Amino acid sequence: MNPLSKPDQNPEIAGAGGLTRRIGAALERVVFGSLLLLLILAAVAYGAADPSWKSFFTSLIFAVGALAAIQYLIDDQEGDKRWVSALLFLLPVLVLIAFSLAQTIPSTRSSGAPFKISYRLWNSISADPYETRIFALQLTGLALFAGLLFRYLRTQRRLRWLIHVIIGIALASAIFGLLRQTMQHEDGFWLPLLKLDQGYGQYINRNHFAFLMEMGLGLLLGVVAGGGVGRDRLLVYLGAFLPIWTALVLSNSRGGILAMVVQLIATLLLFPAAVPLENAGRGNAGRFIRSSGARLAMIFVLVMLVAGGVLWVGGDRLATRMESGRGEFADSDEVRLGVTRTQIWRATLRMIESNPIAGVGLGGYWAAIPSYHEAPGSMTPQQAHNDYLELLASGGILGSAIVVWFAVLALRRARANLRAPDRFNRAACFAALIAITGVAVHSLVDFGLHRMANAMIFTALIVIATSNVSTGRTRLRHDV
Repeated sequence: MNPLSKPDQNPEIAGAGGLTRRIGAALERVVFGSLLLLLILAAVAYGAADPSWKSFFTSLIFAVGALAAIQYLIDDQEGDKRWVSALLFLLPVLVLIAFSLAQTIPSTRSSGAPFKISYRLWNSISADPYETRIFALQLTGLALFAGLLFRYLRTQRRLRWLIHVIIGIALASAIFGLLRQTMQHEDGFWLPLLKLDQGYGQYINRNHFAFLMEMGLGLLLGVVAGGGVGRDRLLVYLGAFLPIWTALVLSNSRGGILAMVVQLIATLLLFPAAVPLENAGRGNAGRFIRSSGARLAMIFVLVMLVAGGVLWVGGDRLATRMESGRGEFADSDEVRLGVTRTQIWRATLRMIESNPIAGVGLGGYWAAIPSYHEAPGSMTPQQAHNDYLELLASGGILGSAIVVWFAVLALRRARANLRAPDRFNRAACFAALIAITGVAVHSLVDFGLHRMANAMIFTALIVIATSNVSTGRTRLRHDV
């Protein structure tokens, strides 16, 4: 026997350690699979638009978090650094949660709420402390969802799973929307709350459906343009692109169509940043793709082709929707009721002017807007139809500064990922950024991120763009 060799371990101890590792590996696969399943189920449930659905899926996220905590205690040999990285990145979100809770702290001032309710609980920064606490709880759930994805999204195999699940959700929703448009003749089409001529796909609001299509479309555009797809699979991705694009056009969402055009332009403009010269092709072809004049010409041709395709596919229904947009500037029922976007935005600006520092409470917009909304009162807006204005009105300068802080951190991490040596990781980051761009543009005129399914998928896009994923040359023992 070699005197320098170590004595054999106790077989019972070794067996117990092996069993623990197997249980930990199984739990890790269950947690990651549960995160993907939550995305699917949230989209099926009308986009989780109803408050009860939001609460349900927030609770499910916490349940998955509890399972992840058990897995962490049993067998976490590779996740410590990822937890620390996720916490540092999500620090602004945690600060925003604390800020929203601070908005609900009761004060002694007598005019805390726009309704001048004397009950002490209402004398706080937030016009509706209860809704602000609900907002804080849901944001905590989304932060936990992001943290879990950061922890378990460790290999390219899992990254591909996440991207394909999001694209699959968009594709299935698009096909369902097309089937519903052609086959629904009465209220209730597989889902009881889907009324005839209302919403699109499984969504009650057609504009919120468009948000989902933009995210799926952006991922497809970015992955293909970034070189993350082999030539043998290009037709598969093109086959998924067409129904998603068609459903987006036929949903007749003006903001969605604008976002789609911007996504196409952004894909061409950001292409040199995502694809190094050696991957775009050397010689005249590579230089041509990167020349500013060529990209501008391609943008012009692309916009013309998209405009022609949109008009051809959308037809009279789209023209009617575009024409209805003029009603926001002319004498119409919406103008008389004060519910056009321009009128809502003016009221929101007055609210911002009156509450510039801390806002009226995150989630408290609906309770504060009646004091600034000049209208008969038969219809009162519940949202600002512009997430940026609503953030400034609800969170003030302080809340907006926290969100800008988070955006800066995200852009820095995404910029680093765009320079990653691995082609697929670079393409995945590029694709997520294109999808996020569409959401950012559409949020100028709508509030689709208020829907839990859209918010969860948007959170997943942020993780895809900013996470540090292993190249996956060798499969990890916990991989799915």
